[in-house]
Amino acid sequence: MTSLLTAAVFISAHAQESEEVLERIRSARTIAGSQWAVAADYFCKKGAVTPNQNADPVLEPMKIFDNLYFIGRTGTVVYAITTPNGIILIDSGYIDDLETVLMPGMDHLGLDPARIEYVIIAHGHADHFGGAAYLQEQYGARIVMGASDWDLLERASVEGSLSVPVPDRDLIAMDGGSISLGGVEVTTIFIPGHTPGSLGLIFPVKDGEITHRAALFGGTILNPTRITNEGLKQYRDSIENFSQYAWDMKVDVEIQNHPLYDEMQNKISLLKTRGTGARHPFVVGQEAYQTFLDVMSECTRVEQARRAAH
Repeated sequence: MTSLLTAAVFISAHAQESEEVLERIRSARTIAGSQWAVAADYFCKKGAVTPNQNADPVLEPMKIFDNLYFIGRTGTVVYAITTPNGIILIDSGYIDDLETVLMPGMDHLGLDPARIEYVIIAHGHADHFGGAAYLQEQYGARIVMGASDWDLLERASVEGSLSVPVPDRDLIAMDGGSISLGGVEVTTIFIPGHTPGSLGLIFPVKDGEITHRAALFGGTILNPTRITNEGLKQYRDSIENFSQYAWDMKVDVEIQNHPLYDEMQNKISLLKTRGTGARHPFVVGQEAYQTFLDVMSECTRVEQARRAAH
């Protein structure tokens, strides 16, 4: 299990911060409690955090719900939602991981890449869309992205600033719209801030006879120092908007495409040893999911206060 800093140690590490920043940090940790303390420590940390990298350790591919699988690394994962009519991928990972991580992972899980119908790109950075062009060309997968991120990728491609193939413009995600396949509906919500076309996703997952509702906030800002003041405000607004969607749709399962701050590996360990009838470790509850988003929002306020103090 991830070791946690105590509140006192965490605050002392920010001794040079303004009182307003410290108060926001204390607020974030109070909101987080013990369940989301890792998230508070991660998001409220001063300066650059440890980001995901394409050399992060590879995780063993795993089925986490009856219709949801993950493949990837400790810092970046791809999810596969299975349906009777095919597969929906959330993201496509790094391009260099196609033949070494994604395809072998699907094979390990018994998932046929020829059954991929949709690839929903949570936001237009290469660690998320890297394999999309290949999946589009090789298997005819439909690529889904926010319109602003399609524009972002096409501009970068024309400018020559991308070394990763960009998929041909395909489906445009709509705010509050959905991608449906085989009776499974993935709702797409605009969450601009990290990129202009970032998406939050909400969809059903099955645990035996029980249906839960999972959410993935697909545009998490890992390093706020790279975002403008206006971008931070937009990001906080996006969190609040997504929070309302999540509450209305009764989200009780939290997952991330960058599982750096939600103790995913601990949940995996608990899932492997889960007894019959025991609580599913990825099911956090509706109120707890709201608290997770509140921590993200409050730590964004920390960064805003930090900037205002200088």
